[in-house]
Amino acid sequence: MMETFLAAPWQMWATMAIIAVTIVFYTLDRFPLELVSAGALVALLALFLLAPVERNGENLLTTETLLAGFASPALFAILGLLIIGQGMFQAGALEHPTDYLLRAFDKRPLIVTASVFLFIMVVSAFLNNTPVVVMFIPIMAAIAQQSKIRVSRFMMPLSYLSILGGMTTLIGSSTNLLAAQSYRATSGGEIGFFELTPMGLILAAAGIIYMLTAGRWLLPKRDNPNQPGVNEREGKHFIAQIEITRGHPLVGKGPVAGLFVDLPDITVRMVQRRERAILPPFENFAFRTGDVVIVAATRGALTSLLKSSPDMLEGLMAETTIADEEDGSVQRSTQLTMVEAIVAPGSRLIGRSVAQISFHAQTNCVILGIERRSRMIRTQMNTIRLEAGDVLLILGDLKDIRALRSDRDILLLEWSMQGLPDPRNANVAALIFAGVIALTASGIAPIAVSAIAGATAMVAFGCLNVRQAARAIDRRIYLLIGASLAMGVALERTGGAAFLGEGLATLANGFSPIVLVSAFFIMCAAMTNVLSNNATAVLFTPVAVAAAKQAGIDEHILVLTVIFGSNCSFATPIAYQTNLLVMTPGHYKFRDFMVVGGPLIILLWVVYTIAAGSYFGLT
Repeated sequence: MMETFLAAPWQMWATMAIIAVTIVFYTLDRFPLELVSAGALVALLALFLLAPVERNGENLLTTETLLAGFASPALFAILGLLIIGQGMFQAGALEHPTDYLLRAFDKRPLIVTASVFLFIMVVSAFLNNTPVVVMFIPIMAAIAQQSKIRVSRFMMPLSYLSILGGMTTLIGSSTNLLAAQSYRATSGGEIGFFELTPMGLILAAAGIIYMLTAGRWLLPKRDNPNQPGVNEREGKHFIAQIEITRGHPLVGKGPVAGLFVDLPDITVRMVQRRERAILPPFENFAFRTGDVVIVAATRGALTSLLKSSPDMLEGLMAETTIADEEDGSVQRSTQLTMVEAIVAPGSRLIGRSVAQISFHAQTNCVILGIERRSRMIRTQMNTIRLEAGDVLLILGDLKDIRALRSDRDILLLEWSMQGLPDPRNANVAALIFAGVIALTASGIAPIAVSAIAGATAMVAFGCLNVRQAARAIDRRIYLLIGASLAMGVALERTGGAAFLGEGLATLANGFSPIVLVSAFFIMCAAMTNVLSNNATAVLFTPVAVAAAKQAGIDEHILVLTVIFGSNCSFATPIAYQTNLLVMTPGHYKFRDFMVVGGPLIILLWVVYTIAAGSYFGLT
């Protein structure tokens, strides 16, 4: 041990100091995450530029090596998955499964929440948990909104439970496979498919109990600082109309107990059937092709109708197109936006009907509804003559909505602007996402390749535009990953990781085998949150084999210990991809992971130490 200590290069100690200071600054949260990451990167670049580490005349830590993290497949996999997630949201691809879960959540909230998290754990045991987490991020966000619970209470458990599920089988995590490969190359040993399952289930059970008790209390209660919420003027009703065309979902439908169940939270005021106006109450009535339905609904009700049943307003949706400025071609809108506007005093629109003003022809937007406080309106919306002070509910592409700012006939209410997912792209986005999952799960393509291809397809097929894709990329994550990979490779190539492992084995040599097992678990758990789980597993598996031979115990036991310890990626967002993925939607800070994940690691360490004694027959 003393010889190894004396032979260690001073650059190793300097690297450890830089890593320690960086983690402290991350935790204090006094400086932007991007600035701390860039500072750590600059410190490492300067250190190895002035004092290179060489072996057999080769420089082990060049500038290219330290910056290679910014071209890492893991980094591009995360960025690609963030864009895919944004495309799924923008297209509304998860509206139907989310609505189903929300309806079930209203009846049995605890059972639904528990079932979702249990499903995530089971699936993560057999599939790459990164796409699993990506799929459930918008669903958990919707459940949080429905239950009026802060989204930060759901996202971290989502990541943690997927990691715990990945501990239970050999293919549950790439960490398990890499450690098994390293073990085979080092000593020829093999690890069975379900060999991790018994101990993995014990650790998973401990993790679940923790998240239901102390972990639940430690989770931050943080709102999204960038989304103060839109005042939807609930209670104010707009007049809108629905045209019953051939094949419309309302054809043949009628009221049940006086209410139209297919039009939730919407009041039908009149049905125009050719020359006849049908007024409530509607008895022995069914909609027919050609009917024009005049309804009164709040903005929230109309928005929900657009999301859940876009075919109801198919005529209006077909008009929301955008024209290419260069060749004049017409394509579908990629960012539908709803906004309110007031008919200004002295407007040229006053006294003219909606049909006469040719609003869509002039603005490429459509009037979805009209609000007039003075009296109840029972007439077709297109025939209503506008008055000063009328509030128009307008739907169109974001670019066209913004162009209305210069229109002097209406006063745009900027605060009411709200983006809507375009339901026409939902099936396309769902197919792209399913393709990414299939390619990754089947092993045809690695996650980095399938994620980049999926992100490209999202933009190419119009599920979101380039600017929306760019906004989905979080610069904090980009710099965090690049800096963390630089720190990991510096610690590895200066010999820091091997030094810590060998030193631990030497120090535990005079104690019972269970002490050595316990020490290896906590060392790997600590290192996996600084390096990465894959790097920790590969680095410490050979060290575990050597330490087991030195201590006279079965090397298989220490290799399994390395796998379980390396999977404890809970204390930092850089420890595992799923932590990084939930960081932005959960509005977490770096220290949140340490506050919640740190005690979880200690708990799993204690549980493993106690269980390993009887499970492996150690004393």
